[in-house]
Amino acid sequence: MLRLSDIRFSIEGRPLFDGASAVIPDGHKVGLVGRNGTGKTTLFKLIYQELALESGEIIMPLGARIGGVSQEVPSSDTTLIDTVLAADTERADLLKDDSQDPHRIAEIQTRLADIDAWSAEARAATILKGLGFDEPEQHMPCSAFSGGWRMRVALAAVLFSQPDLLLLDEPTNYLDLEGALWLENYLAKYPHTVLIVSHDRGLLNRAVGAILHLEDRKLTLYQGPYDQFAKQRQEKLALAAAMNKKQETRRAHLQSYVDRFRYKADKAKQAQSRIKALARMQPITTPQEAALRRFDFPNPEELSPPIIAIEGGVTGYGETEILKRLNLRIDQDDRIALLGKNGQGKSTFAKLLSDRLTLMSGKMVKSSKLRIGYFAQHQVDELHIDETPIDHLRRLRPGEGPAKWRARLGGFGLAAAQAETEVGRLSGGQKARLSLLIATIDAPHMLILDEPTNHLDIESREALVEALTAYSGAVILVTHDMHLLELVADRLWLVNDGTVTPYEQDLTAYRAHLLESPAKTSKTKDKPKSKRPNRDQMQSLRSDVRKCEARMEKLDQMRSKLAEKLADPLLYEDKRLGELETWNRKYAEVMDALERAESLWVAAQEKLDAAEAA
Repeated sequence: MLRLSDIRFSIEGRPLFDGASAVIPDGHKVGLVGRNGTGKTTLFKLIYQELALESGEIIMPLGARIGGVSQEVPSSDTTLIDTVLAADTERADLLKDDSQDPHRIAEIQTRLADIDAWSAEARAATILKGLGFDEPEQHMPCSAFSGGWRMRVALAAVLFSQPDLLLLDEPTNYLDLEGALWLENYLAKYPHTVLIVSHDRGLLNRAVGAILHLEDRKLTLYQGPYDQFAKQRQEKLALAAAMNKKQETRRAHLQSYVDRFRYKADKAKQAQSRIKALARMQPITTPQEAALRRFDFPNPEELSPPIIAIEGGVTGYGETEILKRLNLRIDQDDRIALLGKNGQGKSTFAKLLSDRLTLMSGKMVKSSKLRIGYFAQHQVDELHIDETPIDHLRRLRPGEGPAKWRARLGGFGLAAAQAETEVGRLSGGQKARLSLLIATIDAPHMLILDEPTNHLDIESREALVEALTAYSGAVILVTHDMHLLELVADRLWLVNDGTVTPYEQDLTAYRAHLLESPAKTSKTKDKPKSKRPNRDQMQSLRSDVRKCEARMEKLDQMRSKLAEKLADPLLYEDKRLGELETWNRKYAEVMDALERAESLWVAAQEKLDAAEAA
C-alpha cells in the first residue's frame, strides 16, 4: 500500500502540495491526472525520495521496490536483450555468484527457480517485441538506436524488473500506436501497483481502475476509469457552481439590507446582525479550472478536388526505395489516419506529401494553389529557445503589429504572459501550441500532424479535436492517441509492406488485430470458457454498438453535406461536369461506406442481443 499522509511541499515559495493525502492499495492501477505544472512529476520525485517533504509522510511497505523511467538507457555496446535482463539485479547477481560451496550452490539454484530466472530471456524478448523491437534488433547494441528508441529500452527494462510500485510518467510519448496499445494491455495485467501520469484518454480508460486527481494542492482518489472520473468531476463542478450562485444571491440580499438600513435607528440592530452574518459566510470556491485551452485554426479557401493525386508513386532516400505502388488521392474534406508499425514508412509518406521528399518514379499532381501545414514531434525542439513567441511571429509576419501577433497567440491558448516568455522557459505543451500556430499560420489546405498530442494535456487534446472538427482542410494524422483517432479520422490508410493502401475495417478491428496474442493461434487446448459473457465482454459489445452508431451518424452527416452540394444547380453547367463527376463519385463512396457501417452495426447489435439473452 502507498499512503500519502498530509504532505506539504513548495518550489521557490509556490506550494504544490498543502495537506494532500491519499491511499493506494496494493495491486491497484491508478492514473494521476491534473493540469500541467500542478506537481505530478514532483510527486513522483517525492515518492522516490529525490526531494524531501516539508511535512507529512509517504509510507510504503518495508522492502518494497519502486521503479520507473527517468531517462534513456546509455548508448553502449550492450545488446538490448542484455540491457533488459540486467534490470533484474537479483537474477544478475545470482548468476554471477561463482561460489563452490554446495550449500550455497543449492541456495542459488533454489532462488533462481523461485524468481523464474530460466524464462527471463523469453519474458524480456516478449516485452521488447511488444515495444517495437524485432528479434534481430534485440541482439543489436544500444548505440545503434536513437534516444527515443533507447527510451523504449528503458521502459522495457523497468517492466521486466517488475517493481512493487511502478511509476510511469507519460510513457506513451515515445511510443507509436502499436506500442501504446501493447502497453495498455500489459499494464492492465501487471501484477503489482501502478501509478501512471498520462494525458492519453484511451490508456486511462483501459489500463487503470482509479484516477488520482491533483488539484488545488490536494489529492482526490476517484474509483473507475477516466470517463467515469470526468463525469463525477463535472457533477462536482456543477454542484459547486450551484452552491456558489445560491450563496452569492444570499450575500447580495444581506448586503442590500445593510446598505439600506444600517444607519436607521429602528433597523440598525438587524443591519448589524446581517453584517456579522456576511462576515461569517465562507466563500464557496469551485475547483480551479483549466487555463484557457483552445486552438483557432484558420480555414482556407476551397480548392477543386483532388488536391493531391499519386499514380504509380515510388519514394525513398537516395537510391533506397521505401514506399512504392502508391496510387492514392486526397480531397480537401478528407480526414486520414496513417496506421502501421514504426519503420514501415509513415513519416516517409508524410514527408512526401509535405514536399520534404520527392518521387523517385511515378506521378504526383497537386493543386497549383495548395498550401500545406506540417507539424512533427521534432519541430517542437527546433523552436528558437532564446526567443519569445512574439519574436517568432515578428519573423514570420513582419508586416503585422504586436496586437495582431498577440491575437494569433491568444487563438492558440498562449496568454500575454507566455507571449513575452523565452521559449526555453515554456512548458512542453506551450511549445507544442506555438509549433501548431506556426504550422497553420498560412491557412493550409492540408494539415499533416505527426504525434501532435505528446505534450498536450487532456483538456488541450479535447480542444485539438474541436479545432480539427471545425477546420475545413484535409488532415493527415499520425498518432498513438486512439481517442483522437476515433474522433477525427474517417479514413484509415495502412502503411505496410512497402506501400500505402486503404484499410477497410475500423479502428476497433485494427486494435484487436494488434493485440491478438500468440495464444489464440496456439495448438494448446484452451481452458473451458463460461457460456455467459462476463462484465468486460458485455462492456466491449456495448462499446462496439456505440462506435458503429457514431460512425453511421458521421457518415450520414457527410452524406447530407454531399447531397446539399449535388443540389447546387451551378454544378450541372457544362464547364463543371468534371467536378460533378467527382462529387457523384464521393457520394457513391459515402453511400457504400454507410451501407457497410450499417451492416457492422447490425452484426454488433445481434452479438449484444445474443449475449444479453445468454
